[in-house]
Amino acid sequence: MKTRLPFILLAWVASDIYFFEAVKTLTNNEFILWGYWLLDLLIAVGFAYLVTQRMTGRQHTSLITTLMALTLLVFIPKIFALPVLLLEDITRLFRHFPPRAVWVSELDAAVAGFVFLSLLYGMTGGRHRYKVHRVTLKFPDLPGAFDGFTITQLSDIHAGSFNSRKGVEKGITLVNKQNSDLLLFTGDLVNNRASEMAPWKDTFAKLKAPYGKFSVLGNHDYGDYTHWESEQAKAANLVSLKKVHRDIGFKLLLDESVKIHKDGQSIALIGVENWGKGGFHKYGSLSRAVANVPDDEFKILMSHDPSHWEAKTLEHEKHINLALAGHTHGMQFGIELFGFQWSPVKYMYPQWAGLYEKNGKYLYVNRGFGFLGFKGRLGIWPEITVITLKKVGV
Repeated sequence: MKTRLPFILLAWVASDIYFFEAVKTLTNNEFILWGYWLLDLLIAVGFAYLVTQRMTGRQHTSLITTLMALTLLVFIPKIFALPVLLLEDITRLFRHFPPRAVWVSELDAAVAGFVFLSLLYGMTGGRHRYKVHRVTLKFPDLPGAFDGFTITQLSDIHAGSFNSRKGVEKGITLVNKQNSDLLLFTGDLVNNRASEMAPWKDTFAKLKAPYGKFSVLGNHDYGDYTHWESEQAKAANLVSLKKVHRDIGFKLLLDESVKIHKDGQSIALIGVENWGKGGFHKYGSLSRAVANVPDDEFKILMSHDPSHWEAKTLEHEKHINLALAGHTHGMQFGIELFGFQWSPVKYMYPQWAGLYEKNGKYLYVNRGFGFLGFKGRLGIWPEITVITLKKVGV
């Protein structure tokens, strides 16, 4: 992030200066012109204040999220509007640079306004616009008793970002309406601290599944992204978070496996601690988690970070039929229309949303139930996944 920061700042300043040309074409009102730069100045001062506070060990989570929201609302619309001005300047180059056309600046402002309103919707209605994604997977080695067995997957709740009880309860009600046999949660219950779940424990305790509720930890659950007064305090937070999983009825799997029994047959459910590529911590051990699982057992793996699939799961000596992950959120921004999928996160994670298959092994990446950083979603809506297992030939 530090290496990209100069480029982000350069893009921000350049887009501001360029878009200002359209503003000047449309108005000479001093209040508007000065206000244009004043907003940027307030955001910059806000981030400078956060830097000084961070140096003293203080955290201002609400201010961070507010500044990020303002930055997106100010910056992103201008980026989308820039091509309009750029195309005009290309034509002006061959016309000896006449004054800018008012209608072009009006079009530029309209594009920016549309993007602004879209982002605003994402920060209000979009954050709780839950979408159920249904997938049916067929396996030759699935025990017959599990033909038609259903699994609901949730991921990335990020309770510390919630501020609408009505919105969250809407999602919980929709989860229970699926009436799935098994409920699996693939990590990131909180942003940083176990206490973030305190207002939401009763709500998430309402989740139901007849064959049980199971969970794993995500990278945010370890408290690695916030300041602690001591290592003991950080360790105590993790202990508290594990208790929260129990309090809301989830069995937390920490590099271990359990058997799910049905009509005299069973499948193995495996859960590993967080393991991520690059700078993310590699706490989990798949080998330790599957140590007691027979080779011929049908296996479902819960592993928060999808990068674990290509790095460890596919090459593992034990055949993992299905892996479930989350982590990417689909970057909470993108396009999913008529089978077309795109989000900037695809350039960081080859497997970033939905279903993937290699050599008869499947990975499903959930787009996340909550949100983080950008307090909303646009195009990549919060997800409830329902997977139906089918036995080939039945």
